[in-house]
Amino acid sequence: MAAPGPPYSVYRSAWKAAGILAVLGSLCAYVLYVQRAQAVTEGGSSAPAVPVTVTVVERRDVPVELKGIGTVQAYNTVTVKPRVSGQIVQVAFTEGQHIHQGAVVARIDPRFLIAQVHQAQANRIKDEAQLENARRDLVRLTGIAAQGFVSRQQVDGQQSQVAVLQAAVQADEAAVENAKVQLDYATVTAPIDGVTGIRMVDVGNVISPSDPGLVVITQVQPIAVIFTLPSDLVATLSMTQAQGGLPVEVFDRSDTLELATGTLALIDNQIDRNTNTVRLKAIFANTDGALRSGQFVNAHLQETVLHGVATVPNRIIQHDEQGTFAWLVRADSTVEARRVVAEAAGGGLMRITRGLSPGDRVVLDGQYNLRAGAAVAVQTHGAAVSGTGGSALSIP
Repeated sequence: MAAPGPPYSVYRSAWKAAGILAVLGSLCAYVLYVQRAQAVTEGGSSAPAVPVTVTVVERRDVPVELKGIGTVQAYNTVTVKPRVSGQIVQVAFTEGQHIHQGAVVARIDPRFLIAQVHQAQANRIKDEAQLENARRDLVRLTGIAAQGFVSRQQVDGQQSQVAVLQAAVQADEAAVENAKVQLDYATVTAPIDGVTGIRMVDVGNVISPSDPGLVVITQVQPIAVIFTLPSDLVATLSMTQAQGGLPVEVFDRSDTLELATGTLALIDNQIDRNTNTVRLKAIFANTDGALRSGQFVNAHLQETVLHGVATVPNRIIQHDEQGTFAWLVRADSTVEARRVVAEAAGGGLMRITRGLSPGDRVVLDGQYNLRAGAAVAVQTHGAAVSGTGGSALSIP
């Protein structure tokens, strides 16, 4: 016969104890969950600091620029044409070559022109001989006339003959000079310094002054840029230019890469009524050849300079639906979204007219991970330095 089991009261006590332990465990878990949620709701003081790079708002001298779209134009353009007709026997340039004034471009067969020089010289010699003989006759007639053997009319006629032959000799000398000039034209030279274009005629062709030409030479050092600005600025620009040449900078079509710096040379004397704009011309040395004729550029004309204004690199300025702002770094290493009013100042800088002061620290890199009140920390691999010359630093 089996032994009797524990009484029912023992089982009931065990079940009660297990239930009490389960309730206590659930209560502890709930308290921990509430504490953790409250910590997250109160601002996340335990959240890790965001790595950022900052820079200081600096006081700078900022140029005030006027911008216009322009076109690069050769300083001089010449189509090289022959002045005499003939067969080309030599082309002395290479396409795209930098050529100097007076350098040989081509040579035309000179034999016919040499013959013309010789002919003119022979005519001069003939007339000089006739002149010499007429002068001797005049001397003889003058002596005889003194003795009364010839009339005064004969003497005067001989004097006229001498004068006619003198004029003939002078004409012959002019013909010789003209023939020599024509012979010089057989050697075609460059009229300006510049760059040669595509050759239009090859060796062996017969060319004349009425043909299109040999080659086009464009002077690109210096070179000009023609751009337009609103006509309302003409009066101010004219006054400023009278005090000295205004500097002009040109950038590529994207307006990011600076190509050259030059000087304003001309404000056109006519205003375009259709666009209410005026054309301006600036001259550039172009020693590096960065500007090419026909190139589209953005011209920045420096009108004046504002001294000691607050500036920041342009990538500091952020945008949202309410406008522009910058992340200001406070003394406790937290950030604040500070509303600012900024204007482009050129050279990758923004001029701050309201919202920030010189000496304020603002976030340069890492803005997209920030929120108001967030803590910030130093980047471990060094700060990115602004390309505009502002000193970049990291928050300690």
